[in-house]
Amino acid sequence: MTTTIDPHDAVLEPATDDSGFILDVRELCVAIRGKRVVDGVSLAVRPHEILALVGESGCGKSVTSLAVMNLLATGAEVAGGSVTFRGRSVYEFPPSGPEALNGNRIAMIFQDPMGSLNPLMQVGPQIAEALLVHRSAAGRGRGRRELKRWARQRALEIMDQVGIPDPARRYRQYPFELSGGMCQRIVIAMAIICHPDLLLADEPTTALDVTIQAQILDLLKRLREEVGSAIVLVTHDMGVVAETADRVAVMYAGRVVETGLVTEVFLSPRHPYTRLLLETMRALENGTPKGRLSTISGAVPDARHWGEGCRFASRCPKVMERCHKERPPETGDDRSSGHRWACWLNDGRGEMGDIGRGA
Repeated sequence: MTTTIDPHDAVLEPATDDSGFILDVRELCVAIRGKRVVDGVSLAVRPHEILALVGESGCGKSVTSLAVMNLLATGAEVAGGSVTFRGRSVYEFPPSGPEALNGNRIAMIFQDPMGSLNPLMQVGPQIAEALLVHRSAAGRGRGRRELKRWARQRALEIMDQVGIPDPARRYRQYPFELSGGMCQRIVIAMAIICHPDLLLADEPTTALDVTIQAQILDLLKRLREEVGSAIVLVTHDMGVVAETADRVAVMYAGRVVETGLVTEVFLSPRHPYTRLLLETMRALENGTPKGRLSTISGAVPDARHWGEGCRFASRCPKVMERCHKERPPETGDDRSSGHRWACWLNDGRGEMGDIGRGA
């Protein structure tokens, strides 16, 4: 089965702002009950690229993606900055209708695929419903029954595209009848059926075994080519970043500390946190003396006690006095393709070994 694009539902070429970005997040701040948990995050996504947003649990990755989708929970609010899609604030778009963003031009794959599906509804109609809700204009001129047949056919095509075997049989199954990996494919099908310009994937391989993880990541890369979507991949796994992304933004305690092409950041990391993340990943791959795990000493600071200085100061082997008092400015290498970092060690001297391992 081959997926085709209905002539009434042609994919629009993703428009960008003057900078060439389809998504531009600048100095985004998000507060939960008055306390900032995302503090001045800036990142940008070009059409058709995969940007990985990486960091430890609780650093603000998921909250940032929810702010982009305008899906913040009760008690959370955007406290500053801007989020623009195609040069227009995401908060100016209507919540529903043909001009709505969510599910239409921007879609999201949430962490828990089982929690994203209606347990009392067959999975196929859930995919078709996403199309009917967001692209009803494409079915203009069709009767009700014909419209449902059209949506069902499109859903079957998308199910085949994401690698679901025997789509006609799976179409009539309920979420509890499917494996975790299969449910994740259903959720991905729901997200891409409207051919979004931007896809946010929040830890899409969580709780899946290694083989299924690899299949899902390969699927995302393939869909980038076939559907043409740009992808923001939220993850805590640097190995996933290396295998999947074009560019990476490293987050720590509510801030982006380093961003750039994956090749540049991995070969020449400039922020101590990035260096230590990569060191722990390589230690897992290559082993360590006496079999000891390589770790980063200390703990992530509580958001209630964040100071004005660098958030990584309490764990950094290269910490200086000013790190505790002053927020480091963002700097970059003019010779690189957007490689930037926020650290008082602006010259970036020293090899990976100079940073040292945590206890």
